[in-house]
Amino acid sequence: MNIQNENRMTVRRDGAPIYDIVLSETFQELCEEMKGLGSQTKKLCIVTDSNVAPLYGEDVMGLLSGCAGKVVTYVFPAGEENKNLDTVKGIYEFLIENKFDRKDLLVALGGGVVGDICGFAAATYLRGIDFVQIPTTLLSQVDSSIGGKTGVDFDAYKNMVGAFHMPKLVYTNVSVLKTLTEEQYSAGMGEVIKHGLIRDREYYQWIMEHKEKISERDPKICRTLILGSNMIKREVVEIDPTEQNERATLNFGHTLGHAIEKLKGFSLLHGHCVALGALAAMTLCRERGLVPEADVADYKEAMVYFKMPVHVEGLNMADVIAATKNDKKMEAGIIKFILLKEVGQAYIDRTVTETEMAEALSAIM
Repeated sequence: MNIQNENRMTVRRDGAPIYDIVLSETFQELCEEMKGLGSQTKKLCIVTDSNVAPLYGEDVMGLLSGCAGKVVTYVFPAGEENKNLDTVKGIYEFLIENKFDRKDLLVALGGGVVGDICGFAAATYLRGIDFVQIPTTLLSQVDSSIGGKTGVDFDAYKNMVGAFHMPKLVYTNVSVLKTLTEEQYSAGMGEVIKHGLIRDREYYQWIMEHKEKISERDPKICRTLILGSNMIKREVVEIDPTEQNERATLNFGHTLGHAIEKLKGFSLLHGHCVALGALAAMTLCRERGLVPEADVADYKEAMVYFKMPVHVEGLNMADVIAATKNDKKMEAGIIKFILLKEVGQAYIDRTVTETEMAEALSAIM
């Protein structure tokens, strides 16, 4: 782990810069960043939800009003259950009513649900307009705001409808973490730790060594934490922007995690479901002789420390396995399962059997 004291990093494609990720402890530099996108002559629509709007909506709108032709806000009810095409339809109607054209901008102010919905609306409105990510949860700051994956759930199928649409800017204000609930912060740590497991053992160990200050949400440590995860996510998406191969490793814990999330009716937070899926996957890796029991125990200890669930109740194992067959990661009827050769080195495996999945699930059910 070689983290420099950076305030900005650039995501590239084929060597060419696409967008910057800016880290700050306030929203004060946001206006200058937006001016760099030509915001002075554009209409901006802030898309946010009913949880975030009362916290930051007025401040961000006030700042952006000083550097844009016009700023409007669209607020939808918070919650995964509203991550659907009906919400996107509402955004379309609002944009049409306010005469937004292809040169205007959407601004996603919120967590992963807001970012995914706003990004998908941007990808599809008038065949694509620009958007900016202002992530306000730990999970969105370290993961979902980066890489251009957008989408919505369709019925009970998570992220089944979507598009790759890169943002023009990701602006991360680390100070917003102090307003997160313990549960939301804990869920974000599920994705943070996953990054270390799949790509960087040194980063994973750094997290364990600084867990007290991370748990206390120390601003300096949190900034380093976010930067470390951003560097890992950037590296992967630069190698494989549209998930043809390497980027799939970011889905460690997601195959079983998404199945659990769906069957629990989205009552469990995404980061917690990913962590549960990762624990099951770690167990499978141990059974295959890829990782030692000590690594599985260390990961479970980290989950407990950061207040993540280590068991899920009320589900039938056969139903969970069946639900994996409806996952969008299926290829020609075969599940792409992400496993670890060792902590810090993930790979794609297409040989995981239902029996192995059942054995893995027994560790969390």
